[in-house]
Amino acid sequence: MSEKDENGIAKTLKIGSGQGPARRWMRWVVLGLVVAVAASAAGIFLRSAPKSTVQYKTEEAKRGDLTVIVTATGTLKPTNSVDVGSELSGTIKSVEVDYNSRVKVGQVLARLDTTKLEATITQSKASLESAEAKVLQAEATVAETRAKLAQYKRARELSQGKLASQQEIDAAEASYARAKADAASCKAAVSQAKAALEGNETDLKKSVIRSPINGIVLTRSIEPGQTVAASYSTPVLFTLAEDLTRMDLHVNVDEADIGKVREGQRATFTVAAYPNRTFEAHISQARYGSSTTSGVVTYETILKVVNDDLSLRPGMTATADITVKELKGALLIPGAALRFTPPVQDETKTSGGLIASILPRPPRQPKQTEAVGNGKQQRIWVLKDGRLVPVTVTTGSTSGSLTEIVSGDIKPGTAVVVDTLAVGK
Repeated sequence: MSEKDENGIAKTLKIGSGQGPARRWMRWVVLGLVVAVAASAAGIFLRSAPKSTVQYKTEEAKRGDLTVIVTATGTLKPTNSVDVGSELSGTIKSVEVDYNSRVKVGQVLARLDTTKLEATITQSKASLESAEAKVLQAEATVAETRAKLAQYKRARELSQGKLASQQEIDAAEASYARAKADAASCKAAVSQAKAALEGNETDLKKSVIRSPINGIVLTRSIEPGQTVAASYSTPVLFTLAEDLTRMDLHVNVDEADIGKVREGQRATFTVAAYPNRTFEAHISQARYGSSTTSGVVTYETILKVVNDDLSLRPGMTATADITVKELKGALLIPGAALRFTPPVQDETKTSGGLIASILPRPPRQPKQTEAVGNGKQQRIWVLKDGRLVPVTVTTGSTSGSLTEIVSGDIKPGTAVVVDTLAVGK
């Protein structure tokens, strides 16, 4: 306050303008009166201001049925699919089936040009006949050398050793042995020629590509006139599905959920082609082998699917909900109640006057809540006389939107706080 203002106030209050201690004392009296008036006005303003009020959204705990599901995505596949190829190289002469053709075991799918194979078979037959002729010739030589050996032995016996020397007999025996060996070799050549002929005839049969199963043609990768090269690997010409009325859904279950999945559990799934339709399935196998994609570990699980109307097709992407647990008459609360945290409110300024309203208070530490987890003690909040009261409960299974309460001071009908609606003045 300036000296001019002080003089004005003193003049208004008709205070003398004496000098010295009296004047200084009068200044302090005036300052005290000004501060008292300001503090009183601030107090009146704070008392007249409306207090903050917080409203909360609540929902009642209730008994009901709880279904726990595990969601996974995957692909539909035939129960049994076969890749049909060709062991032979050659040119495709004709293709007997097309996409979606239904085939039976042994039905012709395609034919190769057999001109070269037929010529090879003719050559193999000629080689066989030549080998058989050599066998006859060898057998005649065997008979001749055997007779000559017998003649030498007979002459030596009748002449009492004077005719047919031992050297001649030894030579005859050697000739006879060589003749028998030649005959055996010719017979082996006949077997070899027969085997070659049978192999060529088998190749001729394989030039006609037949279906190994009863099913339907999913893919066809050849056209007439196309060359097939089977030098290093068997080229796939057709892919057949055995029975599309029964299919498998291969889904990838997250490692956090695989412990709940068991064989025989029911499931439902949807596909993009039929967004308003739900299909039934059941788990036939939960495999132990894992796969890691972008750091996420999953386990392949097989679901059996009935597809009598053939509406489902191989390769469709499906989202499956696997029912892993069903509870009847459980005490349930909304999952939002477990995630609710009370807002931090300022204390009512009932003391301290103007100084308390001006000076800041130290920040208030928020209350800590326990981590959410299945089968753990957690804190929820209820309203009693308009005030928040914490209640400790033990949770069980959860479906995400609803959670089972195993124990705690919660009964059906208890209103639990799930959210803050509004903060008013």
